[in-house]
Amino acid sequence: MGADSGRYRGTEGRISQWLRRRPKPQPEADDAARLALLLAVAEAGMPISPAAHPSGYRCSCDRIGCPTPARHPISFAWQTQSTTDRGQIERWAANQPLANFITATGMIHDVLDVPLAAGQAALDRLTAAGIDVGPVAVSGADRMLLFTATRGTPDDEDEWWPCELDCHPETMDEHPGLRWHCRGSYVLLPPARLPGDLDVHWIRGPENPLPDPLTLLETLTDACAQYADTADESDLDRGSVAWPLSR
Repeated sequence: MGADSGRYRGTEGRISQWLRRRPKPQPEADDAARLALLLAVAEAGMPISPAAHPSGYRCSCDRIGCPTPARHPISFAWQTQSTTDRGQIERWAANQPLANFITATGMIHDVLDVPLAAGQAALDRLTAAGIDVGPVAVSGADRMLLFTATRGTPDDEDEWWPCELDCHPETMDEHPGLRWHCRGSYVLLPPARLPGDLDVHWIRGPENPLPDPLTLLETLTDACAQYADTADESDLDRGSVAWPLSR
């Protein structure tokens, strides 16, 4: 018993030493980094507003069976609430330390939202061709977000073409390939946490200038088409039918 007791005490001593050596979480540093990233987005002119956050594997909102957990704004007035005001963003970040944030598209910027594999292939081609790419984020395990200048609201509204790729929050499932977030839409903004230990993070930050979306569109649509063909072949091999590419 005495020998066992000594052995256990020695183990406890080693565990205690290991725990003391482990880096301790630094929530204040994390909060400061989060705020700095949010302010960088605002300084780039992109308006933001608070969004829901994960609560375990569920959403922090009160909606039962929330279809987009931790991915939607807190307020129904998110379009008018979105702002680049530094003071307001600091207050939101301090008062809602767990909140994700969205950015409203179609005012300053649009977002081309593509499957991650297609986005990675397109980035390689664009970089090799010397085409400037703006801010880029990875959302969860399967999507890439390419931030561009907005096509906006031209002086002559009739010249704005109706685009079937225009994506609004309620129609996102209809566009499994390329989604074009413009007027009336939003995307989740880095840094954001998602259920299942997933996140949204920058791979090219908001300090990069916003390109014209048309300079990226052809390469992205080609990459999405190749991605869809690969998915079709994989699903046919499994005896199922793949989704069509939105065009």
